Amino acid sequence: MASLVALGLGSNKAYKKANGYVQTPRELLEEGTVKLGGVLSRLRTAPVFETEPLYVTDQPRFLNTAVCGYYEGTPRGLLSVIHDIEASCGRNRAEERRFGERTLDIDILLFGGLVVSEQDLEIPHPRLADRLFALIPLLVLLPYAKDPLSGKSYRDILKDIMREGMHEAFS
Repeated sequence: MASLVALGLGSNKAYKKANGYVQTPRELLEEGTVKLGGVLSRLRTAPVFETEPLYVTDQPRFLNTAVCGYYEGTPRGLLSVIHDIEASCGRNRAEERRFGERTLDIDILLFGGLVVSEQDLEIPHPRLADRLFALIPLLVLLPYAKDPLSGKSYRDILKDIMREGMHEAFS
């Protein structure tokens, strides 16, 4: 049986193809999405958003989006496909700094209602509820999605994040 999965995609580093043509991060995101189309059925893509880098700020801005579709297989199998796609787009995890530049980063945000907690695989993504660049594209595609751990809607989580950034200046 196929599970509804949501993936976050991000890039802030151009990738040079063998023919010398430099792909933009947007093209990398689109290429990654097309490659996932062979794995995911009924694939839908959110708009691409330009965002400031988090954690490591001395790097270019990111382009972020989300895709969702139905996947027939295991979370571990999907992770393997994702790593192959990232590598084919020029990502070398051994040479990059944590939270640094990358040609293509694909995260499993949701996998049906599954909760997975393994050393190299956590679903839902452990920082999803803290990242506007992941939450907003996810909600464009799945406006009624809920956190499988807490049962709280991601729309409510987004509202909480937005409220935290606003404080009454005058009373």
